[in-house]
Amino acid sequence: MTSEYFHFLSIIGVAFFAISGTLLGHEKSVGGFGVVVVATVTALGGGTLRDILLNKPVFWIAQPDYLYATYIAIFASILSIRHLPDLSNTTMLLMDAVGMAIFNIIGIEKALIGGADMVVAITMGMTTGIFGGLMRDVICREVPLVMGEELYSTACLSGGLTYAALFTLEVSYIWCILGAFAVTVCLRLGAIHFGWQPNLFRKSSFKRS
Repeated sequence: MTSEYFHFLSIIGVAFFAISGTLLGHEKSVGGFGVVVVATVTALGGGTLRDILLNKPVFWIAQPDYLYATYIAIFASILSIRHLPDLSNTTMLLMDAVGMAIFNIIGIEKALIGGADMVVAITMGMTTGIFGGLMRDVICREVPLVMGEELYSTACLSGGLTYAALFTLEVSYIWCILGAFAVTVCLRLGAIHFGWQPNLFRKSSFKRS
């Protein structure tokens, strides 16, 4: 992936996560500047942790245009809310799904560019895609989506595995990206609409005494 395309994809991911943070802040009646805090943490949290773990310059400090994109997305979201006050929670979940899918890809790409193993890259993609939303939900006193029963981190992992499979088959980068994006978003939207659950453990009759 070229640096220009990587930068563009990162800007889009930041914007989508900023929108999801603004919408949840509005839904939870977070007042004034608090909405900006929630949205900014959502947009920048995952990438910040990723860069710290990879021992790289934090992306929004090295390139402040990520901050501009975040604040523009927040401002546009606030204007939309003022004129379309009936925006549903589904809109926030959709923004979150797209942002997670994009950040998942960015985390994988950045780790691979830094020379990391594919397993590390997939883990870094999940970290990038999930952590901002996790912080958003904690701040808003919500049960984090990643801790819920619906597909969330599993969707992110599936997208990463799709990327790894296509990468191993030496498929063009664009198809690795599109494949990972499509799998992550489709699984997440399917979970929202149909209530898909991973069901990793069988239900047990075991009870604590």
